[in-house]
Amino acid sequence: MGQVGIWQIAIIAGLLLLLFGAKRLPDMARSLGKSARILKSEAAAMKSEGTAQSNTESGTTEQAPAPKTIQAAPGDVTTARPVEEPKHTTQG
Repeated sequence: MGQVGIWQIAIIAGLLLLLFGAKRLPDMARSLGKSARILKSEAAAMKSEGTAQSNTESGTTEQAPAPKTIQAAPGDVTTARPVEEPKHTTQG
């Protein structure tokens, strides 16, 4: 128990093929890959932003970071777009 065997994977793959069809599965996999890539890049940006912020607090100064851009999949130039930094506002 707890281990997934070949038969379980084959049954799940067959069900997915029946539910979504052969034409939609590659599109779904492609969009899942794009989402994972964006999540990974945003997590890295947040991590580096936190490191830069702690360096600034300790007295070292750095240049302003370049505007961030969400990278599109290779060959897909229509979906790359610049991302604006959120405005830090407080509502009282």
